Amino acid sequence: MLQMFVLALSLYNTWNRGVFLLCKITNLLIYSIEEKQLRQEESLREADLVRIQEHKKDLVRCQEEYHRLSEKGIHFVPFFDSEYPERLKKIYDWPVGLYVKGNLPDDDIPTAAVIGARDCTSYGMQVAGMLGREFGSAGIQIVSGLALGIDGAGHQGALDVDGKTFAILGSSVDVCYPKGHWRLYEQMQRQGGVISEFPLGTAPMASHFPMRNRLISGLADVIIVVEAREKSGSLITVEQGLEQGKEIYAVPGQITDHLSMGCNQLIQQGAGILTSPDDIFDYFQIGKKLRLREKNKNGLAKNEKMVYSCLDFHPKYIDQVVEESGLPLGEVMILLLELETKGYIQQPVNHYYVKKLS
Repeated sequence: MLQMFVLALSLYNTWNRGVFLLCKITNLLIYSIEEKQLRQEESLREADLVRIQEHKKDLVRCQEEYHRLSEKGIHFVPFFDSEYPERLKKIYDWPVGLYVKGNLPDDDIPTAAVIGARDCTSYGMQVAGMLGREFGSAGIQIVSGLALGIDGAGHQGALDVDGKTFAILGSSVDVCYPKGHWRLYEQMQRQGGVISEFPLGTAPMASHFPMRNRLISGLADVIIVVEAREKSGSLITVEQGLEQGKEIYAVPGQITDHLSMGCNQLIQQGAGILTSPDDIFDYFQIGKKLRLREKNKNGLAKNEKMVYSCLDFHPKYIDQVVEESGLPLGEVMILLLELETKGYIQQPVNHYYVKKLS
């Protein structure tokens, strides 16, 4: 395993520097040959000998890097390893190797990317979480970027039902970004994996995220955009997915909502409209049928039903509920608390309420 890692990392460094000596000298044992013996090899030029000595130093660094990875529970999967994802081999700019904490997605299992805005609405969070749960329950793997908002909600939904979900990072796998998702980051290593092409100690940088996005799209069979502004970073993932031949779906939204403009634009341009998990089950030819719906209201008392009917999937301030229901503020507060306790509604921000998806 160490020898394979050394070869892979050496090739990685060679690739980056444009020096292809290691492609010419394929046997790693050359590093153990003394310079005097190498000079007796007539086919090697002086420049080759200099490069070999330089790569001997790289060998030591590779060995140190390998031991650092082992200590942190990280494994490096080079492109020639049987574990390397077949999906990535089909994109033109696949990485030479992947650093992994946990596991890689299974090539034989349907995989969906659930992506969208960081600064999303509570409705978007609910939809992403619901998709994560339904896909996880149906055995569909989820890939995303561990970002705040839609990404995190999709990951969490899958984890809630013991589904498999994988985060592709714009940093190295030993750097949790954002830090607020530490619990997700830890849990995914047990129920999926955390993946990056960047070496240990690499901090997140703006230039890394478009690179990260091509791997999210590359590992997915279908890409789902839940919420996105007109110039959202999620649309970069979509563009890369289209170049890779992936299927694109978008969740439609209100035409006046800035966070829906990107999704509505995608639909206008020909993306599939996602109105239910069934749309993806149909795409993967999975027989599960679960319609997007509100909770059954039969178990609610008369005034609870009245207050519930005043709400929708966008936050509504308590004063609006009082005005629409015609009930006193004190009674509305009690009814809202009861509905929240029963799991019919939630309070994304103090005194703002929304219906929960079943």
